[in-house]
Amino acid sequence: MKQALIIIDMQEIFFNYPQNYLFNNEQLVKNINELIKQAHEKNIQVIFIQHTSQNEKDALFEGENDWKLHKNLLVSSTDKIIKKSKWDSFYQTELLDYLRTNEIEQLIFAGAQTEFCLDTTIRAAFSLGYQKNLLFKKTHSTLNGVILNASDIINHHESIWNNRFLTVIDGETKL
Repeated sequence: MKQALIIIDMQEIFFNYPQNYLFNNEQLVKNINELIKQAHEKNIQVIFIQHTSQNEKDALFEGENDWKLHKNLLVSSTDKIIKKSKWDSFYQTELLDYLRTNEIEQLIFAGAQTEFCLDTTIRAAFSLGYQKNLLFKKTHSTLNGVILNASDIINHHESIWNNRFLTVIDGETKL
């Protein structure tokens, strides 16, 4: 089954300001880099999704420092970068066409934020026919919310996603 690793919104904004730090952000980057390294070794396509604001005054406007992919990610020239402007990585982007053109059958998800762009994209992928997807624990994260802390948000979403929208893999991060 042909796979693609999809990494959502791992951008500098989540690493530049303490109030925006993702939960366990240093371990998160290590875990995602481990997935990237394995994907590159196994010729699995790596796709970075990059939130891009249409507002020139926004921190995530294209070209701004906060908009850039995190400097410690193992981005290769063979990786695909797709810009999005909404929570759904499929909405008005080339992602679906790219996956179909490259005959990708299974998606492996990672990135941020768990309850926003990651959740929306995971559910959209399922509805679009990608129903055998994977997610490794500790390869996605979010910020503390008003009602729930980041850890609870992550656990809650993993419990909803698992065996419904994808398979959550607990244990060694191994493709």
